[in-house]
Amino acid sequence: MEPPCLPDTQEKLPTIPVHLTRVGVKGVKKLLKIERDGKRPIVLLPTFDAFVDLPSTQRGIHMSRNPEAISHVLEEAVEDNAMEVESLCAEIVSLLLEKHKYAKRAEVSMKSDFMIMKKSPVTQHKTQEMVNIMADAIGYRTEEGVVIRKMIGAEVVGMTVCPCAQETVKESSKQKLLKFLDEETTEKVLETVTFASHNQRGRGSIMIEVPAQQTIRGEDIIKIIEDSMSSYVCELLKRPDEHAVVVNAHEHPMFVEDCVRHMIHKIVKEFSHLPDDTLITVQQVNEESIHRHNAFAEKVATMGELKAEIKNGGGN
Repeated sequence: MEPPCLPDTQEKLPTIPVHLTRVGVKGVKKLLKIERDGKRPIVLLPTFDAFVDLPSTQRGIHMSRNPEAISHVLEEAVEDNAMEVESLCAEIVSLLLEKHKYAKRAEVSMKSDFMIMKKSPVTQHKTQEMVNIMADAIGYRTEEGVVIRKMIGAEVVGMTVCPCAQETVKESSKQKLLKFLDEETTEKVLETVTFASHNQRGRGSIMIEVPAQQTIRGEDIIKIIEDSMSSYVCELLKRPDEHAVVVNAHEHPMFVEDCVRHMIHKIVKEFSHLPDDTLITVQQVNEESIHRHNAFAEKVATMGELKAEIKNGGGN
């Protein structure tokens, strides 16, 4: 007995003819294992969001096609063993536009925990550290065909020390020392002692567009974020390691704005070969310890704009 022919309700005209910017699925979890030559495989449990736009003449999208496209591309990626995560997103976008003929635009984003191996700073204990890797792809139809732009990025937790509070502690300590020490000795003490300040857990993130025929390693992005805060953090720290992390952090105090600017400077230095129209997004969120709010800073610009700003010493 053949199955009944069921109506395609999505194809009907909507009661209110309004174009919708993004319709799709969020939170699709998949297992992804990427084999690597001579290295242990990377195992990820990524979460995908996948959307297309919907014309005002159609009531709904064919929703099942979105997770179907994700599954199809991931199965092919496991067989190929060598596809970057941003290219996975781009392939899914391409398949979405193929499946949704009525859509002019498709968007896929992916986020996953990613384990990296580190060593504690003094005792050199091995420790597993978790960061987030992210990828986006956006595709749209043009008269010449489908154009897809893809991005790779990471989010890393670190530690920041407030420069402002540290300066006030240093100045008050100086005034106390001058009551029983001469100025020269006081200055030597100030140069030697590490001064207190309040600390924040910082979350730095970078997203960089990946042009055609280019590859950007997620590990390089992770290192830039880590090196742009007062100190990296470590899951396993023995007493000498704790001391080293705290002292190092207080020797490199950072505002939330400083972190973003340091990331930008390192990006321009590390990826100067990328085309000038490469889009870059950098964010830093500092979870304040003495306030109920958090501090935030962001820069969105092309590589050409960033190069020009740094060369000219600033800009708007």
